[in-house]
Amino acid sequence: MKRQVFGNDSWLQAAAFYLRYQVFVLEQGIPAELEFDELDKQQPDFFVMFDGQIPIATIRYQRDSKRADWIRPDRFCVAKAYRGQGIGRQLLVDYEAKAQKEGYLGSVLSAEASAQGFYEKLGYQPFGEPFYEDGILCITMEKRFKDH
Repeated sequence: MKRQVFGNDSWLQAAAFYLRYQVFVLEQGIPAELEFDELDKQQPDFFVMFDGQIPIATIRYQRDSKRADWIRPDRFCVAKAYRGQGIGRQLLVDYEAKAQKEGYLGSVLSAEASAQGFYEKLGYQPFGEPFYEDGILCITMEKRFKDH
């Protein structure tokens, strides 16, 4: 049974870190010291989706540092065995719904270039020039929420 949990309890952060280690460090080859950054020390909130007790998707919930009325989802990943099932889409939609309820005007993120189409289907638009982050080609994308 799949369930989604939001918060910053230590057990939830551990689940998010476990999944991020599996996807970003082991699968994509990002050095662990780059994947786990200063923001993680501030006990940020996470959305984590579970299948039973197994964490299968996560995303870090935070305000954008340049526009305080925008959110900046990051460290977004889905376990390999669960990709292509709509889990990532549902997690991001729920993330945005929470942000809108809290009064945020939009969302800005750094997308891996290979995921640009995924974000475009959810209403994100690319802007700026592509760049490399942790050795991966990325593009900045943003979405203004419809209510605002």
